[in-house]
Amino acid sequence: MKVALDTNRYTDLARGLPEVVNPVMRADRVFLPFIVLGELRAGFQVGARSRQNERLLTRFLNSPRVRLLLPDEQTTHHYAALFAQLRRQGTPIPTNDLWIAALVIQHDLVLLARDEHFDHIAQLPRM
Repeated sequence: MKVALDTNRYTDLARGLPEVVNPVMRADRVFLPFIVLGELRAGFQVGARSRQNERLLTRFLNSPRVRLLLPDEQTTHHYAALFAQLRRQGTPIPTNDLWIAALVIQHDLVLLARDEHFDHIAQLPRM
């Protein structure tokens, strides 16, 4: 199984919560969408433990099982289709989460996230 982490689930992983640690440990590969990386670093900048959090994140990113997930032109097609679908449904979600969903669908991953608004995307595999 290949999983992608949303920002809140990376935080849960860093805290050692078993409901995230266990599936991450079982995963063949773990992906961190670039949007999540940006959200994490933005939070670190305004937090009291910036250096500690950055060190932990760097160690995570250097793991051989972890990959940074970057967009390409194909991602924009997934983004546009999801945007239109959610608009038709009357269930828009935050822009950053729309990019995360597009990347997860594009790369056939399972998303680890707590945000309920991802439930509006039926084709998005989640844990």
